[in-house]
Amino acid sequence: MIDRVVGIARDAGLDYDYDRLQHTNNIMAHQLLHFAKERGLQLEMKERLLSAYFVEGRHVGRIEDLADLAAEVGLDRDDVVRALQADEYLEAVDADMLQAPQYGINGVPFFVIDGWYGVSGAQPPEAFTQVLERVAADRAGAPA
Repeated sequence: MIDRVVGIARDAGLDYDYDRLQHTNNIMAHQLLHFAKERGLQLEMKERLLSAYFVEGRHVGRIEDLADLAAEVGLDRDDVVRALQADEYLEAVDADMLQAPQYGINGVPFFVIDGWYGVSGAQPPEAFTQVLERVAADRAGAPA
C-alpha cells in the first residue's frame, strides 16, 4: 500500500519519504486547518502540512511546529499559538470525527465531494474526474 501511495504521489510531483515520518497525534493539525479555513487559507495550510509531514518529515503535532508552518502560508504565528493552546477549534474537530462514520470514513485519505460522494484512499486523478462528472450530471438533472 505504501509503495502504491508513494507512486501516486511521485506521479503528482511529490516525493513522499515514509522513512522520515514522525508519527504523532494530529488533532492540533486538524484544529489548525479549521483556523486557516476561517481565514481563507485552508487549502494552502493543508498543502503545507502534507508536504511538511510526508516530504520533509516534519513534526505536525506540536503547537510551535504548527505555528511555524502556519506563518509560512501567511497566518499570524502568535494568533495560531493562542488558538491552539486554547483548543479553540477542538469542538469543530470533534464534530468532524463524529461526522466521519456517517460518510463511511474509516481511514485516510478520504474525500467527501459535494457532501454526498466519497472517494476512499489515494486515487488517481481519473477517479476524481469520474466523481466530479457524476456530481455535475446530478446537479444538471436536479430540479431548480
